[in-house]
Amino acid sequence: MAEQLILDRLSENLTRLRLPRIKEVLSELVLAAETNSWSYLTLLDRLMEEEVSRKEQRRIESVLKLSGLPWVKTLDDFDFAFQPGINRRQVVDLFDLSFLERKDNILFLGPPGVGKTHLSVALAVKACQAGCTIHFTTMSELIHKLRKDQESGRIGKNNRPYKGSNLVVVDEVGYTPIDREECNLFYQFVAMRYEKASTIISSNKAFDEWSELFHDPVIVTAILDRLLHHSVVVNIKGNSYRLRNKLPAGVEKALSEEVIAE
Repeated sequence: MAEQLILDRLSENLTRLRLPRIKEVLSELVLAAETNSWSYLTLLDRLMEEEVSRKEQRRIESVLKLSGLPWVKTLDDFDFAFQPGINRRQVVDLFDLSFLERKDNILFLGPPGVGKTHLSVALAVKACQAGCTIHFTTMSELIHKLRKDQESGRIGKNNRPYKGSNLVVVDEVGYTPIDREECNLFYQFVAMRYEKASTIISSNKAFDEWSELFHDPVIVTAILDRLLHHSVVVNIKGNSYRLRNKLPAGVEKALSEEVIAE
């Protein structure tokens, strides 16, 4: 009876202290402690670990939900066997996240469907799990956001997730052309993050094609100068994973060779 009263009081206090996970596992872990002769410190440590793990999981879920990621994928989900031309060691090494400490950028280049977005998302998920703030946006979405900032006079402010996050992913660079003013906005975005935080860029265009895309060779040079100064460039040459077994072999090969990034 006395033990039950203590458990009831503990349960009530845990609710008041907002420690729901400990409340859930309290009886189970107390029984385990008695069965296995745990010390008081061991029991307390296990209870705290349960609560911290639950709160961390909720933090990750919340950050991922607000990040703009199109879906959640990890490196384990990536089919290296389908893309034998990729430098596997180079890619795997990125997932120690040391590039974030160095404020380096990552640029994934290759034709559509070869896994650029998958790897970008996987790196963002890993960064989130490590406690970093992340944001995902396509190039067209980013330009729209930058235009709105310019119109509202907030273009130089850092309190936007696509500017101030520890890691920003800009997907689909090169899929749609942008005019000179938009090119200047993108330059301001790159310059604002230069040597302050990491950016991941995925593009289906080789660097020598960026001048055609952005219509201003001078600004393109300035953009690439800042993106590439501290960076890792990953070239992916291969067939589209999405179109596997759906196109004749000759067509697949032609598509895979459209983008050869140097």
